[in-house]
Amino acid sequence: MNFIIAETQKAILELYKEEVAESVINIQDTRKEFEGQATIVVFPITKISKKSPEQTANEIGEYLVANVENVTKFNVVKGFLNLSIAESYFLNQFNEEILASDFGVYPSNGKKVMVEYSSPNTNKPLHLGHVRNNLLGYSVSELLKAYGYDVVKVNLVNDRGIHICKSMLAWQKWGNGETPESSGLKGDHLVGKYYVIFDKEYKKEIEALKAEGQTEEEAKKNAPLIKEAQQMLLKWEQGDEVVVTLWRTMNEWVYAGFNVTYKNLGVDFDKFYYESNTYLLGKDTVDEGLAKGVFFKKEDGSVWIDLTADGLDQKLVLRADGTSVYITQDLGTAEMKHDDFNMDESIYVVGNEQDYHFKVLFLILEKLGKSWAKGLYHLSYGMVDLPNGKMKSREGTVVDADELIESMITTAKDKTEELGKINDFTTEEKEELYKNIGLGALKYFLLKVEPKKRLLFNPAESIDFQGNTGPFIQYTHARIKSLLSKADYQFASTGADFVGISEVELEMILLLAKYPSEIATAAKAYSPASLANYLYELAKLFNKFYHEVPPIVKTEAGDEKQFRLNLSKKTADVIYTGMLILGITSPERM
Repeated sequence: MNFIIAETQKAILELYKEEVAESVINIQDTRKEFEGQATIVVFPITKISKKSPEQTANEIGEYLVANVENVTKFNVVKGFLNLSIAESYFLNQFNEEILASDFGVYPSNGKKVMVEYSSPNTNKPLHLGHVRNNLLGYSVSELLKAYGYDVVKVNLVNDRGIHICKSMLAWQKWGNGETPESSGLKGDHLVGKYYVIFDKEYKKEIEALKAEGQTEEEAKKNAPLIKEAQQMLLKWEQGDEVVVTLWRTMNEWVYAGFNVTYKNLGVDFDKFYYESNTYLLGKDTVDEGLAKGVFFKKEDGSVWIDLTADGLDQKLVLRADGTSVYITQDLGTAEMKHDDFNMDESIYVVGNEQDYHFKVLFLILEKLGKSWAKGLYHLSYGMVDLPNGKMKSREGTVVDADELIESMITTAKDKTEELGKINDFTTEEKEELYKNIGLGALKYFLLKVEPKKRLLFNPAESIDFQGNTGPFIQYTHARIKSLLSKADYQFASTGADFVGISEVELEMILLLAKYPSEIATAAKAYSPASLANYLYELAKLFNKFYHEVPPIVKTEAGDEKQFRLNLSKKTADVIYTGMLILGITSPERM
């Protein structure tokens, strides 16, 4: 209802002889307990009118009713001017804007953004925390695409280091040549199994050394297994053929396993970066920083940056022996990614335990004079807990992503079969439906909460066909599709003189009209949560509409029936498109 801003500017000029900027005029939705559809907050205007809020509101209201065709009446509640807008305005908006094929579609804004997400270690399978990361990264990417960005999705895989060598060493010692094929285990689960075995055997050695009189700290350093793992890492760095061959083989097992999980989650990537290729990067950046006086060298030869003036600490950027630390390679990787894609913005989807690291990283890049550093953003998210602390998992310590997906699909199957509405589905259709409902429940539950918030995930609560859940929204979509099918829906516009929409139909138009701004709001905040909750409100309102209006299929053909079918069809379209941005498929039948 942008016309109200322009008309209010005219009213202020006419009444108070002063031009005002659009930003002075604050328009909100009228609260449900008051009559009207648009509310002007009058308080900022009283500085110009030099009158009380009530008097100012009444004067502007009288002007708008007298001079603006679409404003039919007004009421004033303290400093709020509530305007009633003509029904014909909303019907025109519905027919001309909302029903248009490009409704909610943003043109290209000419900007490129990179979203880096997932970032797993190759020594264990993906877990529940990774699931939130992957779903968040994917949906933020889709949101930004919908908002007009050219999006590049990347995955920086942590495929080197002592933790990788632990799995390799344990397999060498206790694996007896076991492979994914011989064991029937997914590759990432097989490698994860040996990471757990290493940990158990390492703990046994620590206890034995402590029994001999060593302290905990000494025992951790002196245990033969950790020394062997460190030796293996050195051999890897030196390019030892046997170690490197084993490393490649086990990583391939893990990647094959990850790919299955990624496919089941419905996420994808345009490019993979590997730490084994990037861990030596950043040393040139350190040299650059020393030359510019941004970094300084201590007596032992280590290189640091002093960020105390910025409220942070001193930070090591290169060890005394010339080896990198995490921040070194992150500086180099940031530079390489920018050189590869020349993006305007770069978003790192990483848990909130790394908040400090990213503050330091971005600040260093700014101090080094990297103009693109202003476009870097850490999308920090909270951890995910379960009601009972943990679910049953193969490793017994974390909630395994594959098990979680499997359990969600099984729960979806049980709950769907209880309802008994899919007896005419083929076996393939049933399997596809269970997967869509199970994953829809999981994704929606994890995405409807603001990323920064810690999340309590309740699998049983998430698969419910009532309430603020994915299955409820999916079910609403299927209900609309069934209605349209029964009515043999064909698009046609209503007659120009069609009038007489109900209150709930007006609410539907008002809510549908918000869809483009919901995309913009969610994209700007890098948060799918507001879009998810908007889709729930839309589904809930459709169900109210469905129960309040006479049965649409039985209504006599004419403008009223056509309008209601058009309203239903557009609601289904918005739900389908909006849910796809969240990575969720809305079935045609349920």
